[in-house]
Amino acid sequence: MKDAVRLLVYFGATILLGALLAPVLFWTAQSLAASGLFSFLAKFDFETFFHRALLLAALILLWPLFRSIRLRNLDDLALRRNGHWPRDLAAGFFLAALPLLCCGALLLTLHFFSLRLAIDWFSLAKIIAASIAVPLIEEAFFRGLILGILLRSGRINMSVLFTSALFAIIHFLKAPLRTSAIVTWTSGFNSIAHSFSQFSNPTMVAASFATLFLIGWILADARVVTRSLWLSIGLHAGWIFSSGGFNKIAHREILALPWLGKNLLIGIVPLGVACLTWMLMRGWLRYVDARKV
Repeated sequence: MKDAVRLLVYFGATILLGALLAPVLFWTAQSLAASGLFSFLAKFDFETFFHRALLLAALILLWPLFRSIRLRNLDDLALRRNGHWPRDLAAGFFLAALPLLCCGALLLTLHFFSLRLAIDWFSLAKIIAASIAVPLIEEAFFRGLILGILLRSGRINMSVLFTSALFAIIHFLKAPLRTSAIVTWTSGFNSIAHSFSQFSNPTMVAASFATLFLIGWILADARVVTRSLWLSIGLHAGWIFSSGGFNKIAHREILALPWLGKNLLIGIVPLGVACLTWMLMRGWLRYVDARKV
């Protein structure tokens, strides 16, 4: 219970520090761009720096968190070294990507989506980069650190529930672009307030939250069963690559909530696909365990 309270304090402090750091990062970037150094920074709006400030704040406050919880090694986080990490990484990727891409192909056939006339290859390359970087960061943080700390209580289901809910909620902490036309010391708090504007569409929010929550639970389950992050990293990468890549080559023609949202990760249909991946993952883990005997 004490660890959960410390985590809540950590998240509150991260949001507060991030909101205060965001204007400083923005002004520094604008000053560098105006002086001719890193001129490309001028094209980024305040919200971009707000998100980076939250990451920076989370990193800054990690050391006090570690000290307060007294983490010493991987065993303290219910993790162990995985000698089969390439196998688990590849299996996770394909178990997540293939069902989602098959779903995308079916939706193309049913004309829910249509192929784009032109493909933005640079945007596609960014998706590939994100499918590498984001899973490493988010799995280390959510399933590695946060879930690991909570598992010390011995209450596995409650720990997975809390981590999955937090994983889903954090993804809503995103304000619309160009929220702060004039940046002041309070612009970070303005971004936090505007991040709740998306709740004006409760159907979309419910569909998004449900899928993110289920995905978070599946990733946590993979981490708990294997006592390793590599399977969850592979699953996470597969979902980002297949969903993001499909959005770059296909265009949505029909919005059919609650069955299907703006992409392959929102709606009842994506929930079903995620459940299929979960069943395939569990079956694959049983197969791997059987081969050890």
